[in-house]
Amino acid sequence: MAHVKTRLQVQVRDNNSNKTSTEAGDSQHYTSTWNAISRIMAEEGIQGLYAGMNGSLVGVASTNFAYFYWYTVARTLYTKSAGPSAAAPSTAVELSLGAAAGALAQLFTIPVAVVTTRQQTASKADRKGLIATAQEVIEGPDGVSGLWRGLKASLVLVVNPAITYGAYERLKTIFFPGKTKLKPWEAFLLGAMSKALATIATQPLIVAKVGLQSKPPPARNGKPFGSFVEVMRFIIQHEGVRGLFKGMGPQILKGLLVQGILMMTKEK
Repeated sequence: MAHVKTRLQVQVRDNNSNKTSTEAGDSQHYTSTWNAISRIMAEEGIQGLYAGMNGSLVGVASTNFAYFYWYTVARTLYTKSAGPSAAAPSTAVELSLGAAAGALAQLFTIPVAVVTTRQQTASKADRKGLIATAQEVIEGPDGVSGLWRGLKASLVLVVNPAITYGAYERLKTIFFPGKTKLKPWEAFLLGAMSKALATIATQPLIVAKVGLQSKPPPARNGKPFGSFVEVMRFIIQHEGVRGLFKGMGPQILKGLLVQGILMMTKEK
């Protein structure tokens, strides 16, 4: 699903010319999530749906490790500064510590995300291994710094969990006022809804980050994007504002399952 989501987010349709450009050419345009899944399987086999999986697994493992490591460090420093008699951190403090940990984790793990994105958006003929793709990025116009493309967008995106948690608490008071303990299905429903709202709010940045980390579309004549704002302007120029929300279907589906299960487990 992550591969399909990335393919959908990187393609660019030109509203003026009615053409679609991707780094693999017009033939790679997908009209929907199902169309992307069926065509990738037809052209590359079922293994095509798992392109970049090694990088994704490394990315998930390293991101989780880095996040919890830096969260532990941040929380320990906060506890020491607050003193032994201080009350437990408030929700706002916990969210702030989580955001700080997320930002620090991004500094160390974003190179894996860049390489994985390159693998997932490359055609089958051009797709290389993890190390070879990293080398290709380094040999590009940005040099080693190319491995940190999309860092600013990633740092902004650390607000996604805060939006999710805030939306969850707000929806909880709306749908289940005064209820302190939710049933598993209730927690799953609210977790899924809150993640969907957070995804809708941050989807333009997610799309812009993918645009920064993948090869520039043919219309750019090989010129990389300079910032996520430039990616957004390009997408709006060629596809309109709706282009900033492409690939949102699989993005939300992924979030629904992960966040729903997380909140359901939390409420037990």
